[in-house]
Amino acid sequence: MVEQRNAYLGGADGAPPLPPPGGYHGARRASTGLDAAAGLIPASGEVSYAAPDAEKKTVSVLGLVALSATVLFVLVLLLLMGAGGTDAVYGASMIVLQFVVIGVIVAALLTPAGRMLGAIALAVTLVFNVATVGAMGALRSAATHAYDGTKTEKQKHEEAYPGVKGVPNYDVLNGPSLEDVQAEGDELMAQVRRRLTDEYGYTWVQSGAVDISPERNGYGGESMLRRYTSTVWTTEQPVRDDQRKRNVMRAIDQVLDQRGMPRLYPLNETGSGISDDMVAKLYGSSDPARQHTWEYYSDTYPEPLRFYAYVYDLSNDPTGEFRQQREALSKQDGEPLEGVQLVVFARQVLPEADRAEYQERLGDYPGF
Repeated sequence: MVEQRNAYLGGADGAPPLPPPGGYHGARRASTGLDAAAGLIPASGEVSYAAPDAEKKTVSVLGLVALSATVLFVLVLLLLMGAGGTDAVYGASMIVLQFVVIGVIVAALLTPAGRMLGAIALAVTLVFNVATVGAMGALRSAATHAYDGTKTEKQKHEEAYPGVKGVPNYDVLNGPSLEDVQAEGDELMAQVRRRLTDEYGYTWVQSGAVDISPERNGYGGESMLRRYTSTVWTTEQPVRDDQRKRNVMRAIDQVLDQRGMPRLYPLNETGSGISDDMVAKLYGSSDPARQHTWEYYSDTYPEPLRFYAYVYDLSNDPTGEFRQQREALSKQDGEPLEGVQLVVFARQVLPEADRAEYQERLGDYPGF
């Protein structure tokens, strides 16, 4: 029996036939891979495949221009603000320049490559622009009285005036110096403390610190005159009985009489010229018997010393709000929560060491 051979079989049973010379029409074979490893000859018309190049990320020139322009614009605004040129910040040139910068930013945002840098520039512009920087400059000028951009030479000259507008320089030079006022205030409070200690056995706590700060001269600048606040003296013992409070004030009056000063004037009473509502707001009630604070005052007018005597009484604080205020002060300065308190103020006094310079600078201000 003769075995029938399939027509598609080659020289060996089950093996595919060899391709015709030159390969099959339209066949494509890579020059590498398994065929090359097997030693097969590449077919004609082969097409080799190469991996596509990775997409290159490029930085947008337009984005860089937008960001750079924004940074420069912001720097110019901040420099103008620092120089006190608030009027220049709001000028037409800066507004036009801001619109130009915004136009460049918008152009960058419309390009895919420049979108990220454009967004950064836009965020910076939203924070620092003519409106925000101008507002900051106006607040700074108001706080420091630095209006150089709009001041005339006359105004700048007045700004350096060493005295205080409305205060006669004769009175300043012939009145007590800062050191005189400080010594007089210390002596006055020491006398009052001794009198109240001898009469009522009170002991005292000193708190706070001496504060000496410059006065404004009334022309937008600082004068050479000073504002003085002494340290504070407070009794360690509370004083809650109304009659005892009045006796304490009478004892202080006796010390003032010896020094030739006016007797204490009550500021916490309705007859002081303050409305009942304001008295109640300041002292807890319009009725002294229900007030948490008594405030009495004397001075050495026309000389600058001002003397204040207070009585703090927390038993007249039903809401506890005044106690919270006193506790905050106590934590800060260590003063007792309640009791009798003494303090001295003075305005527009000249330090002795500045007298010669003060007189010399007054030579530039005849008629002031």
